[in-house]
Amino acid sequence: MVEVERERYSDTSEREKIREMIKARKEKEKEKEKSSEIESPVNKCPECGSINLEQDYERAELVCSDCGLVVDAELVDEGPEWRAFDSDQQMKRSRVGAPMTYAIHDKGLSTMIDWRNRDSYGQSISSKNRAQLYRLRKWQRRIRIYNAAERNLAFALSELDRMASALGLPRTVRETAAVVYRKAVDKNLIRGRSIEGVAAAALYAACRQCSVPRTLDEIGEVSRVSRIEIGRTYRFISRELSLKLMPTSPIDYVPRFCSGLKLKSEVQSKGVEILRQASEKEITSGRGPTGVAAAAIYIASMLCGERRTQREVADVAGVTEVTIRNRYKELSEELDIEIIQ
Repeated sequence: MVEVERERYSDTSEREKIREMIKARKEKEKEKEKSSEIESPVNKCPECGSINLEQDYERAELVCSDCGLVVDAELVDEGPEWRAFDSDQQMKRSRVGAPMTYAIHDKGLSTMIDWRNRDSYGQSISSKNRAQLYRLRKWQRRIRIYNAAERNLAFALSELDRMASALGLPRTVRETAAVVYRKAVDKNLIRGRSIEGVAAAALYAACRQCSVPRTLDEIGEVSRVSRIEIGRTYRFISRELSLKLMPTSPIDYVPRFCSGLKLKSEVQSKGVEILRQASEKEITSGRGPTGVAAAAIYIASMLCGERRTQREVADVAGVTEVTIRNRYKELSEELDIEIIQ
């Protein structure tokens, strides 16, 4: 009997321990849910349900711009505690580095030792420590690239930056091209192909993704590979990476061509209007976007009284005069545009 009572007592004690553990776990989960609700930012007004919330930095309040309700108060300012009135002051007082970027092989997270022999206060370093600084700088350059893959990636990204600078492309296109190239490296698509060719193809794909179109001829001029190889590599990369790229619209070329011809905004607006009418009637389908854009700009320049010759438009657009004449006739006939010669 004593042994049976002991077994029952042990069973009940184990059950109580399990119940206490379950209760403690549930309490922890409730505390986590409460903390997450407190930490989650307010996205809409609890009174009217509007999402138009404005932050008043002077009063540290979050106010609904529709009904005027103070949604939150005593907000913590996460910005810097200092003020800067120009870019020089901002650079001097800032205590953080540059943001992470895919355009550098180590994503910009490594340390750079400046080539100038000055310390953080701008004072020159003594001759005793210059030899040590020189050795540190040399080893820092060596350890940044520690294997062949890193070396190839650094070379490809420097090539991307060189081509983008030659074409005058914005920072977003360079970052997108670097991401496309890194994806190609991760899927081992570089094997058997030149680094320059894959880099040029990635840049062409990035231009199309960011709606900053450049032709294969333009990229071929600044790259070290032929136009045919860039096109072949681009088709291979877009197929393997499943890049969903829409066909380039002629409207995307109009601002750049008008800027090259030094035309006013009226001509640019008229050219875009002509191209939209042409796309509605499906005149632009099956034709090169640069030729159609050049013909629309040529027509718009004559309609707005800022006439440019076919030769001038052809030089900026990178097409022949024959192409402009053919597209010009098609657009003027299909859209019933009367042009006084």
